Amino acid sequence: MKSSAIFLSIFFAVFLTACNTTDIKPSANDPGAKANTELQIFEVFSDNRIYVFYNYDLYKEFLSVNETPYRLTKIGAGTNGMTLVYGLTKEDKKLKATIPEIELYEGKNINTESFYGEMRRHGRIYVFDQWSDMKPVRETGHPVFFYTEIGSGPKGETVVYVLNSKNKKHRPDSLMTQFKNKHIKR
Repeated sequence: MKSSAIFLSIFFAVFLTACNTTDIKPSANDPGAKANTELQIFEVFSDNRIYVFYNYDLYKEFLSVNETPYRLTKIGAGTNGMTLVYGLTKEDKKLKATIPEIELYEGKNINTESFYGEMRRHGRIYVFDQWSDMKPVRETGHPVFFYTEIGSGPKGETVVYVLNSKNKKHRPDSLMTQFKNKHIKR
């Protein structure tokens, strides 16, 4: 009898553990799923506001209509007291899950090892592969080290690939490829 009880206890412990695991990968649109993927930030400076997106499709939609249906607005929270407007997906609007990009802006410790960023400002597109390079450009308006391609943006904009003291002597081919892959119409 005792061996049957032990067997059943072990069986249910294994069964319940197995029920709590899943082989299904989280959706790419799930902000919580971003921990193991590339962190992406897209900023647009417009109307004395900084619009911030982590979702590429939402960012592209904003570029075409200059509006986002769901947002979190923080007045005066941006550079030089500008208003920060976080573009949210429909799923994000209840803010039940943490959104790594918002936490990043609020100074919380987020893994930025794999990072891609774009900033539309001054009629140019600035492209980044490190968060640590993006923040100073937002504050000062200009990068210290960069590689520029005039007229190579989707609408003929100048594209500025932001570099740093470690990679300033190398053409940013990988970053250029990432940018072009995002903006090539398929």
